[in-house]
This record gives sequence, structure tokens and C-alpha cells, in this order.
Amino acid sequence: MSASRTPHDAQIVAQFTRWAKPFAELAIHAEAESMAQTLAACALTRGMKVLDVACGPGIVACELARVGAQVTGIDLTPAMIEQARLRADNMGVTVAYHVGNALHLPFQADSFDRVVTRYSFHHMQEPEKALAEMVRVCRPGGRIIVIDATPAPECQEGYDRAETLRDPSHTSALTLPQLLSLGEGAGLSPVVMHQYRLASHLQDQVAPEDWNALKALFAEDIAGGQDRLGMGAWEDADGIHFYFPISIVAWSKNVHDKTLT
Repeated sequence: MSASRTPHDAQIVAQFTRWAKPFAELAIHAEAESMAQTLAACALTRGMKVLDVACGPGIVACELARVGAQVTGIDLTPAMIEQARLRADNMGVTVAYHVGNALHLPFQADSFDRVVTRYSFHHMQEPEKALAEMVRVCRPGGRIIVIDATPAPECQEGYDRAETLRDPSHTSALTLPQLLSLGEGAGLSPVVMHQYRLASHLQDQVAPEDWNALKALFAEDIAGGQDRLGMGAWEDADGIHFYFPISIVAWSKNVHDKTLT
């Protein structure tokens, strides 16, 4: 498969090369309840082969390995893979890491029992192609799990504006109906759908691209009292706080859908 790098890929690599270490250390990414929900959606049994797509610094991959899965992780950014390998070493777990593109996964069809990605689709210009690749490498009867921010439809534009100020490699966050539609288009059957809000502090965000504009946008949203960003933002003596609206969707790959190669 061809895996030529696009200008957007280059932007992602540049952004996350700068962010790799602070991103890996941000506590919200390993928050216990959200990780527990991720594990529940994966429904693992020991020894399952799991692929973590766009694995970043290996937070999910290492947790999957800790509970007994045979885990492979892949990410576009070499600096993120370096952080992921350090994390695996520090945790004493084994994960096979690769640098590669989610749209061109370098694995045989029907290779994994579970294929998961977390917080990645909003960086992709063509998430449907990434999902198709995840389906291809998942065995029949296996699960494909996508976890990402899913703003309410009426807040999608405002949410994307805030996220782009925070991270210029952001493309668009899918709404939950849009995410479910991608799965339907890929011929998948949903088996888990769970939504929750992940609390965050604006000051804790990793080096926003335009801090002043981002802070002003949140302040305007709070003052307006209508939550146009869909993030439930509020301000107190400690600064501005908000929620990421997260969805977990797990689909089952039909047992009759063995991929032909």
C-alpha cells in the first residue's frame, strides 16, 4: 500500500513532535474512569491480539498490555512512539510499536481480535478511510472501538473553532450521529455506545496555538451563558474549566465478513 505523507500528515507530525513529552505526561489522558470505560468497551480476554491505532504515547496500549492483551501500537509521529516505548519500559509491559499511517495499516487482513483508537478521528481528514482499515485488519467476530470527542450537532462549529485554536492539526470532531453513520457505512453492528464528560482545566492544555484567542473564546462563551462551544465551561478562582464530550462506540465485525486478500 502507498503511504505517502500529505501536508496535513506533516502538520500532525510537527505538532506532536513538539508536544510528545508534555502530552504523555498530561494526567487527563490516563484518567482512571475513562480508562476503565475503554477497557470495558474492549471486552478483552487474556491473550487477545489488539491493535491501538494512532496510539500516541502508548497510554491505552500499555494499559491493554497490562491486563494481558498482546498489543501492537502504531502512530504517525516517531517522537510519540519514542514516548510509548519509554512508557512500556517503565510499566514493565511488552508492546510492539510501529511508525505508520492509520490510513495504510501495514498489517494483514483479519489479524487482530480488537482494533481500537482513542482521540484520533478529529485529527483526520478522512476518518472513514481509517475506519475501513481498522475493519480490514480486525478478524470476523472481533471488535472495532473508537473513542473521541463528539460535540452536540448544534455545537459542532463552536467546538471545532475552540479545538483549532488549541491544536491546528484538528480537522473536525464528529457528532455521535456522524460517528455511528461511519460505522453503518462500514457494515458494522454497534455493541457498545457510551457517552461521558471528561473534566479539564484550560490552563493545563498543552501549549495552545493561540492562547489569548482561546481564552477569550471561552470567556465569551461563559459570559453568554448558552454553551455554544458544547463544553460546559465555567470560571472560578482557579481559572477556566470545561468538559470534553466523549463517546465510546464499539462495533462487532460480522462473522461473515472475512476480508479477501
